[in-house]
Amino acid sequence: MNSAARIEAFLEMMSAERGAAENTLSSYRRDLEDAAQAIGGGLAGAGAADIRAYLDDIAARGFAPTSQARKLSAIRQFFKFLYAEGLRGDDPTGTLDSPRKGRPLPKTMTEAETGRLLDRAAEEAGGAAPDGDRLAALRLHALVEVLYATGLRVSELVGLPVTVAQRDDRFFMVRGKGDKERMVPLSAKARDAMRAWLAERAARPAHAESPFLFPASSDSGHLSRQVFARDLKGLAARAGIASAKISPHVLRHAFASHLLQNGADLRAVQQLLGHADISTTQIYTHVLEERLVRLVNDHHPLAD
Repeated sequence: MNSAARIEAFLEMMSAERGAAENTLSSYRRDLEDAAQAIGGGLAGAGAADIRAYLDDIAARGFAPTSQARKLSAIRQFFKFLYAEGLRGDDPTGTLDSPRKGRPLPKTMTEAETGRLLDRAAEEAGGAAPDGDRLAALRLHALVEVLYATGLRVSELVGLPVTVAQRDDRFFMVRGKGDKERMVPLSAKARDAMRAWLAERAARPAHAESPFLFPASSDSGHLSRQVFARDLKGLAARAGIASAKISPHVLRHAFASHLLQNGADLRAVQQLLGHADISTTQIYTHVLEERLVRLVNDHHPLAD
């Protein structure tokens, strides 16, 4: 088979019938031509063993699993086209497994960095805010203390109804994904920050009647995720922490990582984070592994 002609026919189909963009077509061309060059007998006539050997080769060349998966996807599309057009009687990619994409470890902060961030928020809430805006400083302090104390998703945090803070300040009942409720306890510092925020909020007529804990003049009626993320980055910079390193999601990860580092059970952290499946929480198993190594090194009688 003439692989070059078959590749051109495939790209023409992708352009004419599926409206593929120029960048997409260029990516397909590069991937298919690379495979055709690597498979000595030509791509169009390749068998499953040839394609498997090619995938092993690009893995050995150091291509990331995401790049390997993209190349295999292009090859799959190509052979589906050949089969549909009657140019081949089989599809050799049908039995091939996609390369496993490793889940990247979540970005997090050290306990020392988190302490500096919270200390700075408390300092500004106590009257040292750079712009003198007491309301914004108290709100930001309450937000970061509650986020680090509970590990809430940012959408859950900014959208909290005010009623959750008026029931029992030792914990919140949060309605998360799938409309499921879970209980999250508050630390003493988070409770203090929340009381100061509620007192200031009640003194502001524009905020006092809002059903939201963190009201704002937005379409939703509450503080937006984007505004909180911006304010958090500003706070980090003032605390001497690189603003690119922090986001509300990073603080949620810090909550989980620091709990596990200090002996918490993975299933307890799963419940606090609101993960429906323990497999989602298992991105933190690297923390448990580090803890086990430290445990052995510190307490095993033969450890150096």
